[in-house]
Amino acid sequence: MNRPVALVTGARRGIGRASCVALAAAGYDVLGCDIGADGFDETAQAVEAAGGRFAWHLCDVSDLGQIELLVDWAWQIWGGVEALVNNAGVGALQRGDLLEVSVESWDRCLDINTRAPFFVSQHVARRMVAEGAPQRGNRALVFISSANAALVSADRTEYSASKIAVSMVARCFAVRMAEEGVPVYDIRPGVIRTDMTAAVTARYDKRIAEGLSPVKRWGEPEDVGRAIAALVTGAIPFSTGDAFHIDGGLHLHRL
Repeated sequence: MNRPVALVTGARRGIGRASCVALAAAGYDVLGCDIGADGFDETAQAVEAAGGRFAWHLCDVSDLGQIELLVDWAWQIWGGVEALVNNAGVGALQRGDLLEVSVESWDRCLDINTRAPFFVSQHVARRMVAEGAPQRGNRALVFISSANAALVSADRTEYSASKIAVSMVARCFAVRMAEEGVPVYDIRPGVIRTDMTAAVTARYDKRIAEGLSPVKRWGEPEDVGRAIAALVTGAIPFSTGDAFHIDGGLHLHRL
C-alpha cells in the first residue's frame, strides 16, 4: 500500500499499455482509463506480471464532466496519485488535403489531444498541491505529444495542430508545478507501431527503409513506455518542461 500510484489515460493498448507495464516494473501501482473496455484484461495481466496492482475505469476524456469523475475515482482507489501520463489521443479522421479538413475532425483532435490533457492535469495537479496529498514516490506529469509537434504533416493538419498545442500546455504546467516540486515532461513519439499507424504500415515500411529516421526501424510502444518510466522515477531530476524525442532521430534536420 506504500507504492506510489500512476494514472494513465488511453491505457488499454499501445503506448498506454506499455507505459502502465513500465511504470509497474519501476515500482508504481497503476490506474488506467479508456473509452472502451476491450484490451483492459491484457493490460491488467501485463501490469500484474510486472509487479504492480491495476484498476481501470471507463472515461471519455473529451467529456469534461467525466474527467472530474475520473479524478475523483483515481483518488479514492488507493489514496491518491503521484504520476499522471496523458496518453489518450486520436488521429485525423481522414488524411488528405487540408482544404478539405472537416470541423468534426478538427474539433475531435483538439478536444481529445489538447483540451482533455489540460483539464485532466488541472484536476490532478490541484489535488497534488493540496495539503495532505500523498507523496509515496516521485511525482510527475507527462504529456504525450508527437514528432508532429515539430514536423509538418499537412495531410493531417488538425492532428499536428493539436500536438504542438499540447506541447505548449506541458511547458505551461512545467512552470506552474516547478514550485511544487513536480516535474513535467513532453514525450514526442515518432513512427510507433500501434493501432493508429496500422493503416499506413506499408507506407512507413518503405520510408523507414529509405532513411526516414537515422535509426532504421519502427518504434515500439515499449520504447515510449520505458522512457516515461525513467523520467517519472527521476532519471533526469534537473529537468522540467523539456521535450523528449522517442523517434529514432526522426526530428533531426539533415542536409
